[in-house]
Amino acid sequence: IPDCDPTVSPRLYHICMAPISLAVLVGLSLLVKRKRLHRSCWNGVPGLLSPANFLEEEGNRGLVAAVFGILFSSLCVLVLDRDPLPLLAPSSPSTREYWKILALLYYPAFYYPLIACATVRHRVSYLAGCLLSWCHCAAHIWQKVDCPQSPKIYRYYSTLSYVPIILCLVLLSLWYPALLIRSFTEQEETLDKEVTGRGYYKKYLKAVLSKRPRKGSSTKIEESLLSRVQTYLGSYIYAPEEGFRIPLKLVLSITTAVIAVYQVALLLLVAVIPTIQIVRAGMTKDIVVLLVQFGLVPSESPAVPSDMEKELNTVKYYLWSLEVCYICSLVLCCLLTCAMLLRTLVMHRNNLKALYQGAVLDVFYKAHSLCPSRKAIVCWMSFAGFQTAFACLGLLIQQVIFFICSVGFTFLFVIPLQSGTNMHLFKIIQNMW
Repeated sequence: IPDCDPTVSPRLYHICMAPISLAVLVGLSLLVKRKRLHRSCWNGVPGLLSPANFLEEEGNRGLVAAVFGILFSSLCVLVLDRDPLPLLAPSSPSTREYWKILALLYYPAFYYPLIACATVRHRVSYLAGCLLSWCHCAAHIWQKVDCPQSPKIYRYYSTLSYVPIILCLVLLSLWYPALLIRSFTEQEETLDKEVTGRGYYKKYLKAVLSKRPRKGSSTKIEESLLSRVQTYLGSYIYAPEEGFRIPLKLVLSITTAVIAVYQVALLLLVAVIPTIQIVRAGMTKDIVVLLVQFGLVPSESPAVPSDMEKELNTVKYYLWSLEVCYICSLVLCCLLTCAMLLRTLVMHRNNLKALYQGAVLDVFYKAHSLCPSRKAIVCWMSFAGFQTAFACLGLLIQQVIFFICSVGFTFLFVIPLQSGTNMHLFKIIQNMW
């Protein structure tokens, strides 16, 4: 596949959007400064919130998660990119790793205005967020529609790897107009004087005070088997409860873990399936004769390799079965990993409830005094990085195990029952019986 040059190249996109993002940052800084001025003080300090304070944001958690999803997806794509910094000329292989390190600082600053527009809580900032998100979204969609195929790993890998970025940008393109419309429908004083999380605390206090102890016997009724199964399955489904809200840090950790699982699964898919398809398409009768001689493919007349059309179809069917086993095991691994990530949300809520009630032994193995965790962005980053790496490692291990099990089940049970050949396992079971 030849290289494709889109109309809006990545370099042109960054050259145009980087100054616009910088101008938006300067405008937001002056806007916050103007809002914080007093009558007796005309020299206020520009007061944009730091990135660490964004983690304390209670409202618009979906918007913050979308921006972090865009940033993390861009960094994932950056790992295998030939030009880490599109602003500069194409990098040489000797200096590419250094540009990747510099890109780790560039991309957070590049997408910083997308999240800063929401924290200012002003109509002008919402309007700037609309324009920025629309420009980013239109540029990315235009690039992928103009050049859907690329020679990078697989023809559609570049397009598929940008799917999380495009989805998050589409979400931002809808979220910011909704915030802008909401700012016109509500009173301006309410928006300016809104205390972050105050509504949530009111709902939480109301939910706690409205609870009444149950009257009657306190004996525990033994649950049936069906109710136990329903309770166990329900532990993997996170359902919102009144009076409790998952912290934003945990939402961002789950977002990065899901995106990392998607990127790793995509790499596992495009690294194996196209190779199997190429082998299946290039399979010839000469190779089939060799496989028949080794006894890997059943044949009615292995000593006379004249017509191997049936055996050729059998080999292609085996390779197609390998593809199906690999894809099914990968899908199962992704679903299981996402289910375990959702279970972490449920366990986090249950552990917090137990700690609030003083049941320390329900969470920890031994009783000890509790102290609040450090309110530092590094502490959260270490937790998010550990969870993401652990999820990806678990995905790889599950893929190996599930693929081996699915291949064994297919070639030892399903295919022998279909074709009536290679009944070795059934013969062993018959002899044992």
